Amino acid sequence: VQLQASGGGLVQAGGFLRLSCAASGRTFSGYRMGWFRQAPGKEREFVAAISRSGGSTYYTDSVKGRFTISRDNAKNTVYLQMNSLKPEDTAVYYCASSVLDRTEITVRGYDDWGQGTQLTVSS
Repeated sequence: VQLQASGGGLVQAGGFLRLSCAASGRTFSGYRMGWFRQAPGKEREFVAAISRSGGSTYYTDSVKGRFTISRDNAKNTVYLQMNSLKPEDTAVYYCASSVLDRTEITVRGYDDWGQGTQLTVSS
């Protein structure tokens, strides 16, 4: 599946932003989806994941209560709503798809990746 992430930008601390990831090529509802991020000099890290139907979600501890992952299978799109943003959220954000039928939080658990979208949170 081909993935195209968008929606990044520059926002002040405490602000909000929504990322989108549009999928094409195969049946979107057949994939679990995830968001990862990578800050300069750091490894890519898991942020959030969502099941095929959207009924189950999972978050890394640092974003729980602030970020919400959702999907619209009719629009072949997964979203990441980010609220109460902090400077430490600054990173390139990637969406990814997984054929595995379980929650995956490792990079290796995902097969296809979007190109990344930059989020910068100023203090």
